[in-house]
Amino acid sequence: MNAMNSETQHDAVHGLMRQFLDWLNTQPRTYGEVMDAWRTSCPRLTVWEDAVAQGFVKIETGKPMREALVSLTPTGAAQLENR
Repeated sequence: MNAMNSETQHDAVHGLMRQFLDWLNTQPRTYGEVMDAWRTSCPRLTVWEDAVAQGFVKIETGKPMREALVSLTPTGAAQLENR
């Protein structure tokens, strides 16, 4: 039963990651927009943190943090294409 729960949870997180990458790919988003839409305090739903840690997204520098643009990296774009 634990394996089933773990597998189901992994599929849900993977689905959320695809949804996040799709959302980010549709138009330029600021860090503020990303945080407003995707920040969570749930330790099981770490989509933003996972995307950063896995190198799927980058944050442009040179602007105040909330105005900085967030975009897909080539790795993130490849992950999105590998559905």
